[in-house]
Amino acid sequence: MAMSSSESATALKRTVIIAIFAAVAVVLSIVEAQIPLAGVGLMPGAKLGFANIMILTCIYFLRGRDVLVLVILKTLLTAFLLGTLSSLLFSLFGSLFSFIVMFALVKLGRRKFSVIGISIAGGLAHNTGQLLAASFVFNSTSIFYYLPVLLITGIITGIAVGFAVRYVVDSLSKISLFEEFLNGPGH
Repeated sequence: MAMSSSESATALKRTVIIAIFAAVAVVLSIVEAQIPLAGVGLMPGAKLGFANIMILTCIYFLRGRDVLVLVILKTLLTAFLLGTLSSLLFSLFGSLFSFIVMFALVKLGRRKFSVIGISIAGGLAHNTGQLLAASFVFNSTSIFYYLPVLLITGIITGIAVGFAVRYVVDSLSKISLFEEFLNGPGH
């Protein structure tokens, strides 16, 4: 069945939004990689989660499968530019777990959960997913001793990302490209 011109235009808009968000998420990941959190007393590998700004923002505008494409694009591109195979695995586990949790919370009702609360849940899920991947790779559960530190950093970064997402969603809602996507996931 052929798409109508309006369906084709909407599909093109989705593709453009995903591409822009993926590019911004990769740039944010590169900027984040330049900030040495291990040097300020946090655990090695701890990150601020700037790319989650784009993921959570996308959840508020596009369908789940669109956001999943964004998550995979961001993870692959960032790993290609900055990482190794093991960092790809850790990032993929964390990103997918975070996406699933945040998407589910938005689908359950964005009026039940604040953007900041959803972002915190995403940060906690990302850190937990990374630990699960590390536990699998190293065949050890002793890696979970990092969990308390990661939960604290997940809460702090989740709050910061949540504030940023609230601002970005409000700002993008005023741009004509995003008008037809204002009703959120499932469109």
